[in-house]
This record gives sequence, structure tokens and C-alpha cells, in this order.
Amino acid sequence: MASRLHHFLLLAALLLLIGGASSAGDAGNGKVRMELYYEFLCPDSFQFMVDSLARVFKDGLLDAADLTLVPYGNAKVDAHGAITCQHGPEECLLNTVEACAIDAWPDVNVHFGFIICVEELAMEYKHQEWQSCFQKQGLHPKPVMECYESEHGHKLSLKYGRQTDALVPRHTSVPWVVVDGKPLYDDFGDFVAYICKAYKGRPPKICQHKEPGRDYPTVQQAAEPGNRVGYNSGDVVLNDGVDDRTKMARADDN
Repeated sequence: MASRLHHFLLLAALLLLIGGASSAGDAGNGKVRMELYYEFLCPDSFQFMVDSLARVFKDGLLDAADLTLVPYGNAKVDAHGAITCQHGPEECLLNTVEACAIDAWPDVNVHFGFIICVEELAMEYKHQEWQSCFQKQGLHPKPVMECYESEHGHKLSLKYGRQTDALVPRHTSVPWVVVDGKPLYDDFGDFVAYICKAYKGRPPKICQHKEPGRDYPTVQQAAEPGNRVGYNSGDVVLNDGVDDRTKMARADDN
């Protein structure tokens, strides 16, 4: 009897172990992490997002990659917490709008659609019409409007600023694409090849259209040895205790 109980307990433990491993695998999905650091009014940024990223997004990018967008770019924060953007106050505004969209709709399928809609307007020099993207995407404007008009939107931008400034190695341009922990530098246009090379699971649709015999580069070849991306300050968290005196730089301050 004791022997049977012992075998039963061993079998139960084994099944739990297998189930736990399976759950962990499902959680990770074996997907390759991709991060895009960008700024709203940078031509290279919105052209990459609209002409390259959006196209492969429709072709199943998320089958192979976990995509994170970081709207901040080359902005700077002064000693009082005011943010100044490379392309002026309008860029600061729209960076914050996109940060609020990510916060309001964490599902990348949702916020990416809204952000690409706004980026397409930027390409057409119609970014002042960005609010039209709520209706185009079938989204309620309230959470984003309340966010960017409040201190919460500013805190989100500060959070993305800390995340960008903590990159190791530091970004030297935008867009700045990181795949599987490695910056792609000027080779960001080939991000799909790097994702497919790093992806260890069954090749998804997006990885099944390689040129025959093409020798895709490894992720390690994208950067100098040892240049794996890290963060100086650990996990970046939203600090609701940011001094209320920190305000977004406005047009009349410039």
C-alpha cells in the first residue's frame, strides 16, 4: 500500500512539473523581444514605422516577436523635470499622446493601430489632425485625452525618458531598434531577418519568405561583442510621486 502511494505521489509530482513547464513555455511563447525607441516628428522614425514595421505587423510580426514601443527619442529633461524635444513642442505633445495610448490600451494590437494612424498623418504633414484616429480606429478618446492633458501623461513621458537614457550602449540615433537584447544600429531596416534568426520555435509566416540560400546575419553580428543592451537603473517604474512642479515644456516656454 505504501509503495502504491509512493508511486502515485511521484506520478502526481511529475505531472505537475510537466504542466508547470508547459505553462511557462506558453507564457514566454519563445518570442523574440523587439524594442523600438523613436520620436514622433523624426522622418526616419515615422517612415520606418509606416513603411516597414506596419507592413510586417500585418503579416504576422507578433507571431515571432514581442514588440515594445518607446516614444521619447532624443528629448531632454531639465533639472525641473521639463521636457524639451528635438523637433519642438508638437513632438513632445504627440510623444505624450502615444505614451498615453500605450498606457490606455496595453494590448499592442490596439495601441499600435492608433499610433500608426497618427504616424501616417505625420508623414502627410497632417499630424494636427491626430484626434481623427480615435474614430478611424473605433476607440474612445477619453482615456488618452485625460492622460495627456494631466500630470499622468507627463509622468509617462518621464518614465520613457528614463528607460531610453538607461540603455547600454546608449542610443546614438532614432529610430533605435533592439532585437533579442542587441541594438541593430544602422541595420534596423533588416529587423525581420534578425528576428527570424533569433526565433527558436516553428517558423511563423513572417519568416517563411526568405530568399533561397540567403545567409541571414545572426543577432550577435548586429553589434560589437559585449554590447548587449542593458539598463543602468534596473526596471523603470512609473513613480506617481514625481514632483507636481514638473511640467511639460510648452510652446510659450521656448
